[in-house]
Amino acid sequence: MSATAPTRLRHLPAIGRALAVLLSSAATGLLAGGAVRLVHGNRMAPWILGRAAGLCAYLLLVGLVLFGLVLSHPARTRLRRPSTATRVRIHIALALFTLLATALHVVVLATDRWAGVGWAGALLPLGASYRPAPVTLGLIGAWVGLLAGLSAALAGRLPRRLWWPMHKIAAVSFVLIWTHGVLAGSDTVALLAVYVVTGGAVLGLAASRYLARTPVERAELRR
Repeated sequence: MSATAPTRLRHLPAIGRALAVLLSSAATGLLAGGAVRLVHGNRMAPWILGRAAGLCAYLLLVGLVLFGLVLSHPARTRLRRPSTATRVRIHIALALFTLLATALHVVVLATDRWAGVGWAGALLPLGASYRPAPVTLGLIGAWVGLLAGLSAALAGRLPRRLWWPMHKIAAVSFVLIWTHGVLAGSDTVALLAVYVVTGGAVLGLAASRYLARTPVERAELRR
């Protein structure tokens, strides 16, 4: 084997990541182009885009919460793959994509004059003319989720006993967003199975995680 062969082997993972990003970008471009063609000239196009972004944000949130539960589950040490570092990276990536999809959902519906949300509904409780209570639940859930994300950013700067309880409010965010999706969506009937399955998955894993508390966690609860 030549002296340059090991160097080439070390570069293979980077090449693989670059190829994955390229393929992902190409697939995203094709899907986005197809979606634009389908809704071009349609008065409901902004609503369709906003609703799609909202559903995408919800599914990303489901993945985010599930990965968070796995990261804190007492049985996580039994899982060999993916590694803990990879799980943390996926958790962070899901958080960022959830934030972006949520921002798109809010901005599109706030600027769509037919949606009945407006900037008042996007920023103020009960400010929307369309189903104000469910929209407000989504608004509060988004702010609570953002607070949970900020608490994670403080993980390396504050003691665990300070930031970890704050991070647990992510569960409240999920409940609020789930309820928002069910009550605010005009297509809830068609998506009911999605909400039931995803909500059940989060509930089941959450029950498994908190029923399997470690002795240290039980001691902390008794304080």
